[in-house]
Amino acid sequence: MKPIPSPCIDVCQIDPTHGMCRGCWRTLDEIARWSTMRDGERERVMAQLTARRQTPLPLA
Repeated sequence: MKPIPSPCIDVCQIDPTHGMCRGCWRTLDEIARWSTMRDGERERVMAQLTARRQTPLPLA
């Protein structure tokens, strides 16, 4: 079984207020740990991204 791929879309801009990437909606911690996460943790993060996308971040 292949590991869950990164949701990165090469738009790497961290919102300073919310601490999330404007491209993939992950936190800095999630981005840094992605390569060492197990699939269960990756699935949890991916599920959270859907809800995070519903809250627009202010433009920088």
